[in-house]
Amino acid sequence: MRVIGAEELRAALSMTAAIDALEDAFAREDPSRTTPLRTTLATPAGTLLSMPAAGEGGVGVKLVTLSEFNPQRGLPFTQAVYVLFDATTQAPEAVIDGAELTAIRTAAVSGLATRRLANPDASRLVVFGAGVQGTAHVEAMLAVRPIDTVIVVGRIPARVDALVARARSMHVEAHAGTPSDVADADLVCTCTTSAVPVLNGTDLPEGVHVNAIGAYLADQRELDTETMRRAKVVVETREVALREAGDVVMAIDDGAIDAGDLVDLAELTRGQQVRTATADITVFVSVGFAFEDLVVARAALRAIG
Repeated sequence: MRVIGAEELRAALSMTAAIDALEDAFAREDPSRTTPLRTTLATPAGTLLSMPAAGEGGVGVKLVTLSEFNPQRGLPFTQAVYVLFDATTQAPEAVIDGAELTAIRTAAVSGLATRRLANPDASRLVVFGAGVQGTAHVEAMLAVRPIDTVIVVGRIPARVDALVARARSMHVEAHAGTPSDVADADLVCTCTTSAVPVLNGTDLPEGVHVNAIGAYLADQRELDTETMRRAKVVVETREVALREAGDVVMAIDDGAIDAGDLVDLAELTRGQQVRTATADITVFVSVGFAFEDLVVARAALRAIG
């Protein structure tokens, strides 16, 4: 059984390879049949999340711990491990660093949605959040669109400066910005821990595509009602979105969108048209889905050999 750490995983699996693996899997498989909703267990030290899935790539489970006081100890709030089993024998094949797998998977899913939804010439990116996911999303957007400008909006100047420097190292223009910079954006990625909207939907220009990945509970949202009202909305699966995606749940409660109008990622990948005009605003809402972890874990093991 292989033990795959963060550095080995990052070196072996490119963002483009992860996006391609997800695109192929969503086109061929129905993840809703073999991927239950995540389970949550309150523990003395915080929370344990369990995210199992099965499919052509095998059987796997991601175990995630959330520990509120860890940052005060100099430790990550979120820690995780992924265990991958063979599809036929169900023998354990690998234990993989769950935090790095999540970072790659989450951004790669947004990359897939962007590949299918954004206008082909989208070049100006605004990223909210300068943490792990903000960084990963810059990489994912560069993998699928001709990005030449990155604007970073964040609360911690040191992190914003670090992501700006990282983006410049990828040979694009980059600088810090404010929420109003979405008015000139082609792509927007919200990668924050905010429980309330981080931008004003009236500021969004025609033709923009938005990836919202930070809110994963039904009472949290990064996008306001106006954004959702103006947009064509794609989700990972309807079941997951209607239970866990506050951006979707609260917009439905506000009467801005209807559950029946949601398109899921499998439908999008199999050719369903969502953007029908250059001026359409599109939104992809992601809360994380265990099938995606399984696909990317298998792609990583194949890449490592």
